[in-house]
Amino acid sequence: MAKAVSIGTKVPVTGPESSVSPETEREAGLVDVSIVMPCLNEEESVATCVTKARRWLERAGLSGEVIVVDNGSEDASVRRATQAGAKVVHEARRGYGSALLRGIVESRSRYVVMGDCDDTYDYTDLDPFIEALEGGADIVVGNRYAGGIVPGAMTWSHRHIGTPVITFLLRLFSGARLGDSQCGLRAFTRVAFERLELHTPGMEFASEMILKAARKGLRVVEVPIAYYPRVGEAKLRTFRDGWRHLRFLLLMTPHFLYTVPGILLALTGSLILTLGLASSEGIVIGPVEWQPVFAGSILMILGINALIFSGIANLYTTSLGLTQPDLIHALACRLLRFEVVIVGAAALIAIGIGLDIFLLVEDVSAAAVPNRLGLAAVAQAIILSAGNFGLAGFLASLLNGAR
Repeated sequence: MAKAVSIGTKVPVTGPESSVSPETEREAGLVDVSIVMPCLNEEESVATCVTKARRWLERAGLSGEVIVVDNGSEDASVRRATQAGAKVVHEARRGYGSALLRGIVESRSRYVVMGDCDDTYDYTDLDPFIEALEGGADIVVGNRYAGGIVPGAMTWSHRHIGTPVITFLLRLFSGARLGDSQCGLRAFTRVAFERLELHTPGMEFASEMILKAARKGLRVVEVPIAYYPRVGEAKLRTFRDGWRHLRFLLLMTPHFLYTVPGILLALTGSLILTLGLASSEGIVIGPVEWQPVFAGSILMILGINALIFSGIANLYTTSLGLTQPDLIHALACRLLRFEVVIVGAAALIAIGIGLDIFLLVEDVSAAAVPNRLGLAAVAQAIILSAGNFGLAGFLASLLNGAR
């Protein structure tokens, strides 16, 4: 049986929230805890989850509410949740994240607990989550690996591949030290939720929360929990939802998506181009003569483009609070300005055209120019890179103007 949890005996270190007393919160119509459950055709288990959550609130001596967010159920989920004592709200936009966001916005508590209503989580003992919040945590995430995964509760691929891979990437991209980043049973303060500014509609909502929390300096802790086999049909789609997580992480980490590949491509292309310029002869591979200057110029252009996109993406993610200002951001602010890109792109294009004119004049005069092909490749690489720099700079200027 859950022991009583005292709200307000410790002052959470979560910013402005610590200045509001529990008495003031109750006078304003707030409750201690809101338990939010997204629901899509869970008639077999939703009433059980609601009942367990309400019993825990009673045993813990906390005021609270259980909110079930119906996401378009076509079975008896809404009726059974209502009969069990839940407050039911409806969210027309499909998606795990959309449902949770609606439920959290509808809640009226100091602390929010979120979890599935498929009976995989034990709502009879949420004490560790509240105790961690009272101890100063901003977000508390359950760790199913530490608490025990009941046989049959998680497929082998999710247990040993999917969740560990996403957790590893989150640790790599954000520095968050979690062992189970995809656990759906979580608790957080209202102030933390407002600071996160979450918006993703699907299963990637779980990753967005961790990524933003780490980058905004929120304190995230884990507590061990047990994980049980779900009741009813599974809604998770391995490849679709896994790809949504991976796509979100890549888009929100421009250094890994653009900067690192861009540097490698630009350096490799420059090296190959330099080697190609040093020799006027191509490399013969069977009946084909390979000219390294072309491969070098292509790789260099791709690398420069990736670095340009890195700057634009960094401007965008930093404006959203997803990344902190760094060297790339400083360079992007300095270089990707309207006046700078006009002058810079024009100057580089002029250099490239000038080199082309030089080669043309020398060709007409039948002068012997060493490695004419390599110089032509360099000229085109300069012109293409300058053009892309100019176009990207215009886009960055539009983004800055819109903000």
